[in-house]
Amino acid sequence: MDDIIKMVAEKVGIPQDKARSAVEVVLSQLKSRLPGGLGGQIESALAGGAGGAGGGVGSMLGGNKGTQQGDTRPTGRT
Repeated sequence: MDDIIKMVAEKVGIPQDKARSAVEVVLSQLKSRLPGGLGGQIESALAGGAGGAGGGVGSMLGGNKGTQQGDTRPTGRT
């Protein structure tokens, strides 16, 4: 989860403690609104588990290290 907090802090330009609060609020809302098993998968992805094909929430949220910030071009996946 620290990776996503760091990413939010950097992209939005806020301190990490504020980013942590924001991420926790979003996570709480997602878990309360999504069907049962999805909340656990999100927690697993935030913890760095294999919740997604690419490995964690960073990749799900565009944390691809091969692109520049703001670069919306495809990453070559088909």
